[in-house]
Amino acid sequence: MTKKPGWLGRLGAGLSRLGQGLEERRRAEGESGEPGGPAVPGPDLPGRSAGPGEGAAPGEGADSGEGAGNGPESVPAPPTYAPAVAARPDPVAAIPWGIRVAAEAGWRLLVLAGTLWVLMKVISAVQLVVLAFVAALLITALLQPTVARLTRWGLPRGPATALTAITGFLIMGLVGWFVVWQVLDNLGDISDRVRDGIDELKQWLLDSPFHVTEQQINDIAKNLSDTIGTNTEEITTAGLQGVTVLVEVITGILLTMFSTLFLLYDGRKVWGWVLKLVPAQARPGVAGAGPRAWRTLTAYVRGTVVVALIDAIFIGLGIYFLDVPLAVPLGVFIFLFAFIPLVGAVVSGALAVVVALVTQGMFTALMVLLVVLAVQQIEGHVLQPFILGRAVRVHPLAVVLTVATGGLVAGIGGAVVAVPLVAVTNTVVGFLRAFSYEQALRHAPPGAPRVVPEQS
Repeated sequence: MTKKPGWLGRLGAGLSRLGQGLEERRRAEGESGEPGGPAVPGPDLPGRSAGPGEGAAPGEGADSGEGAGNGPESVPAPPTYAPAVAARPDPVAAIPWGIRVAAEAGWRLLVLAGTLWVLMKVISAVQLVVLAFVAALLITALLQPTVARLTRWGLPRGPATALTAITGFLIMGLVGWFVVWQVLDNLGDISDRVRDGIDELKQWLLDSPFHVTEQQINDIAKNLSDTIGTNTEEITTAGLQGVTVLVEVITGILLTMFSTLFLLYDGRKVWGWVLKLVPAQARPGVAGAGPRAWRTLTAYVRGTVVVALIDAIFIGLGIYFLDVPLAVPLGVFIFLFAFIPLVGAVVSGALAVVVALVTQGMFTALMVLLVVLAVQQIEGHVLQPFILGRAVRVHPLAVVLTVATGGLVAGIGGAVVAVPLVAVTNTVVGFLRAFSYEQALRHAPPGAPRVVPEQS
């Protein structure tokens, strides 16, 4: 009875040490990652005495199995067979290259469009001043060669400028007065001819194969009369607005004359002041582009004046010999409308044909139409290429779109200045592109390949 409890105690202690050794071996295999890895020495089986330091896990006591495994445990490392997890890429690198390029170009285009929109709003707010200054530039481009010639002949610049400006404005004023005088002087005769022409046109419609009846013509005339009668208030308002427009026109003429005088006299100083506003890095290119732009504008204005004068003379002579009234005023209108490319020729030619139709009849109108078409064909295929040359050559599609845009933005004045603006812009862009290419070649290392830029 006294020996049996002692034997059972030794057996229980041995089993405890055996379980502790198995737990430590399992822990060692988990840390090494291999089933056959080095095992931590476990406790001896029953009957084997443990050596000094054996049978105890790190951080545990070696004298007792009680409380084993209660010490702090470290987190095991992942096994070697676990797949590697790639890090997330940079969001910028994840976006395709084409989309990044489109985004970079897109926000710059938005900034440019916003800038142009603000600029157009500012121009619209001061449209009268802008158009007056542009008209002064065109007149200066026309008169400046005369001032330079008088200066070379020994006349001081002040008197040369005054003489040229006064003569030019006097000629333009006399032409305008002559047109108004001709219209007022022939107004009574024109009204009688218009009445006879309308009767003749009415008779032609009745005899034409279009099967137009007299009742239909009378209905059209009655509708026109009723429309004019019901819109009397609008017509009166338009007349009052016409007074405002007249005041604005007079103001614009005075601003144009004042600006022209100063541009003729101090044009170089004004250009020097403008160059000071340009950043220093871009100043050499702008300084070179300015004179070339001015030569282009001068060539355009002088060439257009010559072409318009030829159109007015030949079409006016044709109208005069066909006995169409107001031949001289119509010639002046043709001259003025010639400054609007393509559109101006159509409008002035249609005006001449309508006057011939209501005053002289269908046959005379057809003859006037033939004269207008013949002169305009000679102008488009002979005069403009020969007189204007390559200095202001612009594609016809660009001319049509530019004139339409200028007319929508600023009316007749915008249509007049649109084409010279495009011609000058084309010259400036071509020069700046060639200038930047030359600068790149000058700073390129020796032996670098050279790429010739495309010619516009």
